[in-house]
Amino acid sequence: MKMSRRRSLALLGFVALILASTLLFLYLKSSSTQTTTYAESRDLIGRIKQLNAQWETEILKARISTNHNYDPLVTPLTEMTQLWERFDTMESNHGRNDSPVWRASHDAYLSAIEEKTRRVEQFKSHNAVLRNSLAFLPTGEDDILQPLAQLVDGDKLQLQNIATDTYDLVLSTLEFTQVASDDKAAEILVGLNKLGINQQRLPEQFHSPVDVLSNHIALILREQPVVNRLLDNIEAIPVAERLDDITRLLNSEQQQAVAVDQRYHFYMLVFSTLLVLLLVYMAIQLMRSVTVINRVNKALKTANDDLELRVEERTRELRDTQGELLDTARQAGMAEIATNVLHNVGNVLNSVNISADLVSRKLRASKAQGLGKAMQLINDHRDDLGTFLTQDAKGKLLPGYLNQLVDAIAVEQQGMTDELAQLSRSVDHIKDIVSTQQSYAGADSLMEPLYISELLEDALRMNAGALTRHHVMVVKDYGDVPQVMGDKHRLLLILINLISNAKYAMSDLSKRPRQMTLGIKIIDATTLQILVKDDGEGIAEENMTRIFAHGFTTRKEGHGFGLHSCALAAIEMNGHLSAHSDGPGKGAVFTLQIPLKLVPQEA
Repeated sequence: MKMSRRRSLALLGFVALILASTLLFLYLKSSSTQTTTYAESRDLIGRIKQLNAQWETEILKARISTNHNYDPLVTPLTEMTQLWERFDTMESNHGRNDSPVWRASHDAYLSAIEEKTRRVEQFKSHNAVLRNSLAFLPTGEDDILQPLAQLVDGDKLQLQNIATDTYDLVLSTLEFTQVASDDKAAEILVGLNKLGINQQRLPEQFHSPVDVLSNHIALILREQPVVNRLLDNIEAIPVAERLDDITRLLNSEQQQAVAVDQRYHFYMLVFSTLLVLLLVYMAIQLMRSVTVINRVNKALKTANDDLELRVEERTRELRDTQGELLDTARQAGMAEIATNVLHNVGNVLNSVNISADLVSRKLRASKAQGLGKAMQLINDHRDDLGTFLTQDAKGKLLPGYLNQLVDAIAVEQQGMTDELAQLSRSVDHIKDIVSTQQSYAGADSLMEPLYISELLEDALRMNAGALTRHHVMVVKDYGDVPQVMGDKHRLLLILINLISNAKYAMSDLSKRPRQMTLGIKIIDATTLQILVKDDGEGIAEENMTRIFAHGFTTRKEGHGFGLHSCALAAIEMNGHLSAHSDGPGKGAVFTLQIPLKLVPQEA
């Protein structure tokens, strides 16, 4: 009887296993991520269309822009290329690119974007030339009209007519840039002829400014139609239409995929019903065995009660001990993080103080005070300002003085802007030191494109005040290292600490120059090496194994947190920080090695 029952249960179990396997197969087929990828693909295509529209907007803005910053024309194309690579990778993974229809749609888009890129490059070239000439027009006009107004001999009416003709020609040229019609072009040609005739009536000193202005106006007359034609060609390139074709293909394939999924769902419903019926039958059979199992469990429960009491008592003792250990470990970890933060922030505060002091001194010695004196002169001669500026000795000097004052204030502002930028970078670094310390608890590092030589220069600037006070000469041995991907703030933390330690190691030198060497090079095309070498007090052999230990230091005022935090930061970048010294008095070399990750180059 028992053998027959076992065989029945085994057969039922086998049937249930077959049904479950079938259901699993149907589930995997129906839960394919292919349907989800259609939405993701459409989203990518939509974002590419938005970037394409943004690109066209930036092109139109560049047509009327007064500066030559073409970065907005490059950024949308770069993002479109990245999104298209993601889209193309997704389609390749799902085998859609094998279809001739898909291939034709992809090739049509790539051809359209290539043609549009070529047209945009032509537009940038011609528009840059056009913008330069447009920007020169006011200057060219002033170069003629201002000296013309100062002529004292000659026919005043004739000079007035020449000035009017020049002004009208510049105005017509500006109007032509807005409406490039044939009438305006003819009007400009007439104006150029008048300008040429007027040139012969003017002294020799006017010939060169007139030629320069004529050349720029002729260039505008030639380039403006070219720029307008290029804009029309760019607008006519059907990039958005090609993206709409791809979207329609995605919708069509998704409808087919949904139909297949619905068929699999129906099959799942049928087999699920069979499996549920079988499981209900097996549950009834199992319930008959529950009674026997309950009797056995009662006996086991009685035996386990005593054992559980003893286990609970011992567990309570272990839990109390474990809680005490966790509290102790947590306090120690918090103390280590706090000391690391304070140490690294202290290093950067030196740079903050230097930048703030430089900005304060520049403000106190600002050339802007001369502006008040100049305005006082203008206010004193408000009623006869024209006579004062043209006849008075001081008045004649006033425009030149104001121009010099503008240049001086501009230089002054640039200097303060650079110092404030350095101050901002130092403050940002202080904030990121805290984030870096948080990364010790498991946060991911932030990778970004970096030039290591620029990062070393930032670290030097943050230590500039101390290096100058200690008369340290820095030797730069920078190899040819391209842009790499790296954790900027972890690397900056390490470099600031190593440079600061090298400076302190040479603080007692008096009989020989204090020299620090910074080196960068690539090893075996896989490893980036950064070297900080000093000619200082060196490291004793017995201290080499403890140099990176938390709290270890050989300086009286030191606390041993800097090198420890540097070693941790290097490990978190999958790198290694090492030290070498030939002994006391023979200097030391600290070497940081991290995996080399080059920034991908654009195709």
